[in-house]
Amino acid sequence: MTRYSLLDLAPIAPNQTTADALSAIVGVAQAAERTGYERVWYAEHHNMKTIASSATSVLIAHVATQTSTIRLGSGGVMLPNHSPLTIAEQFGTLAELHPGRIDLGLGRAPGGDLNTLRALRRTPHDADTFPQDVQELQGYLNDATLIEGVNATPGRGTHVPLYILGSSLFGAKLAAALGLPYAFASHFAPAALTDALAAYRREFRPSEHLDQPYAIAAMNVVASQSAQRAHDIFREMLRLRLKTMFLRPEIASTLSDEDLDQILDSPQGMQVRNMLKYTAIGTAQETGDWAERFARETGVDEIIVTHQAADVSERIQSVELFGEAMREK
Repeated sequence: MTRYSLLDLAPIAPNQTTADALSAIVGVAQAAERTGYERVWYAEHHNMKTIASSATSVLIAHVATQTSTIRLGSGGVMLPNHSPLTIAEQFGTLAELHPGRIDLGLGRAPGGDLNTLRALRRTPHDADTFPQDVQELQGYLNDATLIEGVNATPGRGTHVPLYILGSSLFGAKLAAALGLPYAFASHFAPAALTDALAAYRREFRPSEHLDQPYAIAAMNVVASQSAQRAHDIFREMLRLRLKTMFLRPEIASTLSDEDLDQILDSPQGMQVRNMLKYTAIGTAQETGDWAERFARETGVDEIIVTHQAADVSERIQSVELFGEAMREK
């Protein structure tokens, strides 16, 4: 059976508050735990009105107290925004509080635009030291710090497992060079998936942490009792993504659903659809079969999925339906 996990962005749906979105992540994680998911990851984003997962370590700490067995982690922490010591202390604390349940996925993107980068007191050049920062962080979490006289407390000796995240060949090659697991963001950036996985496997060097490549690929899922309802939810998601990512607010607010559908069905709308190339839509059986084919064709060891329904009850239902279908395979 292919391992399957969950990526939760704590989405803030239209007519929903941030508090509502954060309250929902507990029920989503509990549903994932009930239905056999390997882990739940939260992704660091900033200055995005529709995403509430900016403070990943805080979300992990909260959900860990409301669950008992499922692994929890970041998917990921954008390391150039932080000092490696700070992240080691945060995730070392989580590991001490919840032994054997904490993951640390790392990315080098800022998680926001240039204005956000300035607000974070960072520059684009901070990403240039990402490989060295990963190794420094690794030293703090293991038993041998790379910075003489500086140890992470909590952190040292926790051996929190690191994962390199990416959507290009850079992350794939870095994960291979360091002998770490690699997760590809194919749920929104599918173009380089095949090349990145090939580069990772070809260049992988065994390490004390991993003796052979371990690859994860992300995909979207919209599962419902009715295939028609699943396709309706997906259409709603496409409209929302078009409005929030591709149209100026003053224009988006004037467009009807019919107007948005016309744009989505035009050649210009293909950019939105192409982002979501790897999406399973339909009943539990249909989405499970789709995911199994995706795992087989990519050869990944694990898939990590985002459930796209805006309504919390429909999102939890999608989590459960897909989980049950995968557990039966």
